[in-house]
Amino acid sequence: MNSAEDLINLAKTYVSLSNRHQIKQIDTMFMEDATYYSSFFGEYKGRIAISEMMTSFFTRFLDAYWDITEYLVIEENGVEFRFVMTATDAASGERIERHGLECIYFTPEGLISHIAVSKPNEATSIGLI
Repeated sequence: MNSAEDLINLAKTYVSLSNRHQIKQIDTMFMEDATYYSSFFGEYKGRIAISEMMTSFFTRFLDAYWDITEYLVIEENGVEFRFVMTATDAASGERIERHGLECIYFTPEGLISHIAVSKPNEATSIGLI
């Protein structure tokens, strides 16, 4: 079992790698059969599918950046945080700002087993916050 500090550090590492668009290093954080669900982009099963989604995402949003002010440890070796993601859509040139809630669940070995990303209004309606 990971300590609260370990879990938060793992989540911070994931966000830091995401902010630097380091897909190869992010890949190593996921277990082989991890799952990823996003209200914004859909559901993905397995490390390869998640990596392909992230590659596509970072191609579309070359300057994507997540701002997080607080990380909270939750049940089942999880960490949740509210975020503001800013980016420019490469296809349209439109500047976007998205708010959401992300929950990352880790195995006892420190690998990501599941990520759930929800829009703020959805998080409230399904009882995540």
